[in-house]
Amino acid sequence: MAGPKAALITHPHPLYGGDLDNPVVGVIAAAYQRRGYTTLRFNFRGVNASEGQYADGPGERDDVRAAATYLAERDKIVTDLAGYSFGAWINLTLAPPLASARRQLLVAPPLAFLDFSNLPEPVAEWLVIVGERDEFAPPARLREWLRRWQPTARLHVLPGTDHFYGDALDRLAVSVEALLDPSLDR
Repeated sequence: MAGPKAALITHPHPLYGGDLDNPVVGVIAAAYQRRGYTTLRFNFRGVNASEGQYADGPGERDDVRAAATYLAERDKIVTDLAGYSFGAWINLTLAPPLASARRQLLVAPPLAFLDFSNLPEPVAEWLVIVGERDEFAPPARLREWLRRWQPTARLHVLPGTDHFYGDALDRLAVSVEALLDPSLDR
């Protein structure tokens, strides 16, 4: 494990094949590692060889807390929560939020698919990436939502890209790295 700062990275929806090996999750983890962070990505309960079964949100939030505890026991501080799609929703709906998390990286938060209307008060900076053609996180809807929930969020829209980033992983990596610029670390 690298330095004391840690990024906890969550994956897309388990019922639709999301797991820790998702290519977008890998891109996010690699970007954080290049910035000197310890990273932890894990499978939510019931995914692949993980124990348990899908719990519609509450159980997966417990998984995030357990992962943060795991890191804390190894003297790593979760300063960043990063989630792709369903993982972004899980991280944002942690109540109360992780006290140590100062940033949330949200990649393609699926506003058109999951309920983002009942969030705890934001305590972390939000960094948001979405594809221009994302059908689950339409950029216009995302901008409106950000105006209400976190007007200071930094938003990157990747041209010509949909929710899955299939041919845009390199551009996604550049976007993540730009948002994680160390000159912006606090």
